[in-house]
Amino acid sequence: MSSSAERQMRRYLCLWFPRLLAEQAARTAGLAPTSPVAVIGERGTARIVVSVGLAAERQGVRRDQSLSDALALCPGLVTRPLDPDAGRGFLTALRRWAGQFSPWVAEEAPDGLMLDITGCAHLSGGEEGLLLRVESDCARFGLSLRAGLAETPGAAWALSRFAGQEAHPLRNGDAIDQEAHATRSRAGKRRHWSKGGDSPAVPLSGAPSGRIAPPGRLLATLGGLPVAGLRLSPDALEAANALGLRRIEDLVGMPRGALARRLGPEVLDRLDKTLGRVPDAMTPAPPPVGFGVRLSLPEPIGTAEDLLAAIDRLLPPLAAKLTAFGVGARKLRLETFRSDHTRQRFDIGLARPTVEAADLRPVLKMQIDRIEPGFGIDVVRLEAVRVERCDPAQSAGLARGDTGGPRSEAAFQDLLSRLGTRVGLEAITLAHPGDSHVPEKAAVIYAAAWATPVQAWPVGRAVRPLTLSDIELVHAAPGPDLPQRLRWRGRDEDVVSVDAGPERVAPEWWLDDPAWRSGLRDYWCVTTGAGARLWVCFAHGAEISGGWFCHGQFA
Repeated sequence: MSSSAERQMRRYLCLWFPRLLAEQAARTAGLAPTSPVAVIGERGTARIVVSVGLAAERQGVRRDQSLSDALALCPGLVTRPLDPDAGRGFLTALRRWAGQFSPWVAEEAPDGLMLDITGCAHLSGGEEGLLLRVESDCARFGLSLRAGLAETPGAAWALSRFAGQEAHPLRNGDAIDQEAHATRSRAGKRRHWSKGGDSPAVPLSGAPSGRIAPPGRLLATLGGLPVAGLRLSPDALEAANALGLRRIEDLVGMPRGALARRLGPEVLDRLDKTLGRVPDAMTPAPPPVGFGVRLSLPEPIGTAEDLLAAIDRLLPPLAAKLTAFGVGARKLRLETFRSDHTRQRFDIGLARPTVEAADLRPVLKMQIDRIEPGFGIDVVRLEAVRVERCDPAQSAGLARGDTGGPRSEAAFQDLLSRLGTRVGLEAITLAHPGDSHVPEKAAVIYAAAWATPVQAWPVGRAVRPLTLSDIELVHAAPGPDLPQRLRWRGRDEDVVSVDAGPERVAPEWWLDDPAWRSGLRDYWCVTTGAGARLWVCFAHGAEISGGWFCHGQFA
């Protein structure tokens, strides 16, 4: 092969992190590298090991092992529950780190990365130098790594998982029956990894030359690897094992028609892509979209008028970018960089997604008094750190009141945004009607920024006090008839009028609510001689003794 052809040949680097979840959990918990760690997941009703650290692996813990077996082998095992979101986030962080070696990086969930390093290796001293840099960084991160480098993504994947391993037959029940009785108890422990048994004990590092396929020599490099390196389905692997096909080179020498009939067309497709006979596409992860704008000032500023003028210059380009992607800002971040190389940051939550500068300006203006300019501010940055889908035309129509009615909804949301800037959006709540006749459940509380106000509460509901208190004992004459005199909070009160009642409320029999074990209640709204309007009830006493109680006050 000519040198010009070699320069044009694509090269791929596959990074496999075999202990990613366990090592990520250990980093999050701040555990020492020598601590035995395992991540536990669920398979049906069983709890199994889904990822295991190096220290635990050395004590016999393996993937797909039950938690009880793992604890028997390693009593000091530190376990963490499986968190798929954290694993994906950590892999994404590794993808961003790998961007220093190549602009094209793809995630291969759950524990791998694929890099197109064509034309990039010379920046790190060649391909071997690049692998050494990657391994050095991963060792510094405390991550186990196996890497493979070849001219196709499939070949790089196979080298990262199986370089240096021998092809072993898949054991089945017939093979176990043919063994001596003394070896049967250990047969399950020697099952191949693709059949659910233990992974082969191989080192996770080695000479880079053993994991790099020279250009134009894919078959010579991959021929001795197990057929599992082709990423075949379990059924195809089992069929290949039944035919005695252990290595990739065994498939190459077979007639293609017979191979497709016996193992399926998937085998030919994976073989051709791995050996570079047909193209194998790699789709890099798209670059993250950021919604930030910044203004570098020729001279430091410090007055409120100058800061507001800088914000006014940043809002139009930010709104244009949000509009171009069809999203609205739900959370803003205002950053000011001072001339003494310090900065301030303010996060502002919005009650509704918006792209209108007129809606964003008031909440940003409220932050200006909190900014300490020091010796002067020379850079102002504004970013929409949280966005949501938003129709710009609809948002603009609400702001202008084009819907034919008052812009009450938009005004309400803008009011929430301004109040949230002061006290926090989570501190503002709304009450919605609850689907229960029990007084404590008559209303459901939601965060106002993420809930729609109720236009009208259901009619026909009984009178309720504005606020309910914990039920308090009232001393009165025994019996369910409303007394003319009662003692409440140490004071004797005369009942001068009955405003509503009696209203009978029954407990929810399908729920065991300790507060309602007293059974049925009859409620009255009464006015006392001192002017207090009380909501009193008589509990008939089902499981515990009843009597008279006060459950709230009317305004």
